[in-house]
Amino acid sequence: MRVRMAIRLATQNAAMTDFERLNAIYWALSTNLIHKVPGAIVELGCNAGLTSVWLARIIQDLAPERELHLFDSFEGLPQPGVLDSYLKEGDCLASIDQLKMNFDAWELPQPEVHQGWFEQTLPDGCPPEICFAYLDGDFYDSITTSLTHVYPKLAPGGVILVDDYCDLDANPRAWDGLPGVKKACDDYFGENAPQLEVLGGVGDLSLALIRKPLADG
Repeated sequence: MRVRMAIRLATQNAAMTDFERLNAIYWALSTNLIHKVPGAIVELGCNAGLTSVWLARIIQDLAPERELHLFDSFEGLPQPGVLDSYLKEGDCLASIDQLKMNFDAWELPQPEVHQGWFEQTLPDGCPPEICFAYLDGDFYDSITTSLTHVYPKLAPGGVILVDDYCDLDANPRAWDGLPGVKKACDDYFGENAPQLEVLGGVGDLSLALIRKPLADG
């Protein structure tokens, strides 16, 4: 693991991520690449791309032939729904130019970027097979749309990490600021879904791992 890079990214992007998240991403993505789970890597809600460069670094180290697809409105967040809280419309605004500059700064190849709202870009832009996905949509509708398009294309054994998924029964330390995220996952899979696992850490990590069963597909 590139520990120094992860520490620098966590420090640079403290409002969006932390070392524990980057460590979980490394573990999940590197394991799938080492075991040759087929498909592209996608991130939904990439913002300025500082988590994206971490994905790209792992890909370059282990499977540089894999495609990295990034999705973001680059207009900030959409209007929140009744199940959403904490963030408001227009928050988390970043530009494609910022993203490209971050990839250049880390000397990584530019990814495939899909600009627009998820419901506009995912139907045609989502890769036909996915190895790993990082969902950081923040709101109920965004996560629902993401799962609707990503999970059916997830390869058997493929992994989705859902940021801001908070289950206080499973992880009492977790941050519970975005309740729409968990509700969207529960509505999509059903409560107590066997393919969903809550991850924990020493801090307030709120993160869920979804693995496509090998028997699916």
